[in-house]
This record gives sequence, C-alpha cells and structure tokens, in this order.
Amino acid sequence: MKLLISPKNKKEAIETILGGADIVDVKNPSEGPLGANFPWIIKDIIEIVPKNIETSCTIGEMSNCPGSISLAARGAATIGVNYIKAGLAGLKKTEDAIDFMINIVRSIKDYNSKIKVVITGYADAEKIGSINPLMIPKIAFKTKADVAMIDTAIKDGNSLFHYLSEKQLNNFVHESHKYKLITALAGSLKKEELSKIKTIGSDIIGIRGAACSFGDRINGQITRKKVTEIADYLSDLKS
Repeated sequence: MKLLISPKNKKEAIETILGGADIVDVKNPSEGPLGANFPWIIKDIIEIVPKNIETSCTIGEMSNCPGSISLAARGAATIGVNYIKAGLAGLKKTEDAIDFMINIVRSIKDYNSKIKVVITGYADAEKIGSINPLMIPKIAFKTKADVAMIDTAIKDGNSLFHYLSEKQLNNFVHESHKYKLITALAGSLKKEELSKIKTIGSDIIGIRGAACSFGDRINGQITRKKVTEIADYLSDLKS
C-alpha cells in the first residue's frame, strides 16, 4: 500500500519527501478536496522530487463542464506528473460522469499514455448531490481510467468510515481489482483508521489533515515528523 501525501507548496513537499511518502500529490486544499494548484507550483515541486517517488496533481472540480476540465487536464499532463486526479462533484448521472471522464482521459492519454488517470467519487455524495461513489469502478473501467478513488468532499472531521462501512469499501476494492484498476482511499482518515484501510486492501492511501500540524488541512502545515509517524505505522502494519 502506497502512502500519498498532499502538499500545497514546496516547503510542505520537502517535508513530505523527507517524511517518507511514496506519492507527492500537489493540491490546493483551500479550493476543495481536489482543489487545483498553480502550474508553476506543481512544476517547482516535481523538480525536487526524487526519481523513486511518484508525483500527482489535482485538476479541481467542475460540475459537468467537460470542455473546461479537459483543457485543464491537458495542461496538467504537460507538467510531468505520474498521476492526474479528477473529481465527480456535482455530477449525478452515470452517463454524465462517463462522458465527463472519457474526455478527461482522452485529453491526458493523447499527450502521454503513461500518465495514470484517477477518478474520484465522494463518500458523502448525498450531501453534495453527487454520484454514488460505489459506481466509480464501473465508470473508471468504461472510460479507460487507471485508478478508482473515494474521498470525502466536506472536510468537517467526519472520516471516510462515517459514510461507508468496511464491507462497502471492501466491495469497492474488490470490484476495482476485478476491472484491473488501482484503488485509492482517502477522506479525513485518522492514524488509528489506517489498519482498516490495510485490511480492506487498498493500493493507495491518501492523507493530508493527519500529516498537518494541529490536524488542520487548511491552516496547518505538513511536517516530516507526522509523515514519518504515518509511514512507520504503515510499515509496521505491512510486516
């Protein structure tokens, strides 16, 4: 299971790298769970990431504006990351989500077929009027994306497990793997919940808040101490 940590600037990225993350995922948390950062910040960060660590970026969330998000996706593809994450906030119909993601995947893969495209659904979908997150594996498969992910949209302290049971998440991972997809789980996860993610069998675990000072994903700062604690805890779980 790979540890993905989401820094918002170069200082946090250094802490993320030194703390032992497997994937450096650049985002702008003030713009939402998948808030997009500025291209020059993403570029500055990936230039300092060692070759043995993967990189990722988010491209924001737009309610059924496939043209706009596809253009953002193509721009992100030129920067040089390994993963690009797109969210389905505001999309309620499966057919709209499929059309949305087909265009994003094409925009990225036409430029560089090696970049992995991540589709993110939200555990708290009912609160934001979004598509059922358990549909993500099927949507990812139909659109030829690479990674099926679940996160939380509203960061109010309630974690992924507040909205979805271990059984539901097990089914999500199982179905994704059936489709030969990589899986990722995130959503205000606490350190003590990581063992559940390990048991469920997700390929990637996404963290920001738990790696920040005071556990504050917006006003706090990622510290290498907290990243190391999480990485060491995961390592102990693996052994």
